[in-house]
Amino acid sequence: MIYSMTGFGRGEHSNEAFDVTLEIKSVNNRYCDIIIKMPKKLNVFEDRIKNKIKAQLSRGRIDVYINLDEKAFDNYEVTANYDVLDKYVKIYKDIQARYGLRDDISLTMLTRLQDGIDVSYLERGEEEYWRSIEPALNQAIERILEMRKQEGQQLKNDILSKVESIRKTLIIIEHQAPRIVDAYKTKMKERISELLSELNAELDEIRLANEIAIYADKTNINEEIVRIYSHLEQIGKILASNEPVGRKLDFLVQELNREVNTIGSKSPDIDISNLVIELKSDIEQIREQIQNIE
Repeated sequence: MIYSMTGFGRGEHSNEAFDVTLEIKSVNNRYCDIIIKMPKKLNVFEDRIKNKIKAQLSRGRIDVYINLDEKAFDNYEVTANYDVLDKYVKIYKDIQARYGLRDDISLTMLTRLQDGIDVSYLERGEEEYWRSIEPALNQAIERILEMRKQEGQQLKNDILSKVESIRKTLIIIEHQAPRIVDAYKTKMKERISELLSELNAELDEIRLANEIAIYADKTNINEEIVRIYSHLEQIGKILASNEPVGRKLDFLVQELNREVNTIGSKSPDIDISNLVIELKSDIEQIREQIQNIE
């Protein structure tokens, strides 16, 4: 399956503690470059988030935006410190008995005692935050994958159409190539015969054949054509695979371009030169599309 590197996914999750909105945007890049913008209190989850994204997206400049709204909650607890209060009460009663005092011990008195009432502040644990972030992250990843998949299919179809165009043009060149040597042979023979007639000399067929053989070897493009066909077949196989293929395709396009340039430099035929321009145009369009394939 071919995936584009361009995509967008949004995930949301709400519970009794948080409202989380998470967005992932990606564009083409040679590597997997993940940039996360989120509240500082979530920085502890940066590696978790990156690892989860890398498990699904292998290439691209990936921007992640996380918004966390924390709902109000009672973040403190008040308890009586009975160990301390018991000691205070015992001391009061001992003093009361010793000196014959009649004052009673009141609630107001006890609650004013230092350390008699404990106030402890509560903090939410890391896992409570993660349990709210993870569902939104999974949803965003799922949606961006679907978008990248759809665009990847469009890129694949476009590349295959260009491959077919190249194959058709190559067939024309393949049929046109043998005529180059025949035309050269006829033209060479006519020119030599014309010169020899003025000198009353005879044509050396063996030498002429050698010259034509040398020319035929210099202008032979059969090897290049065979290699281009092979590269086109490999592109088709790679596009049918289920792994990231962008780098492989980029290499093959470079090889295609090199072979086509060689054909252009070897062939003196104007028609083939024009066909080479068409080939290079199709290859360039493939190259542009490949830049966005994962």
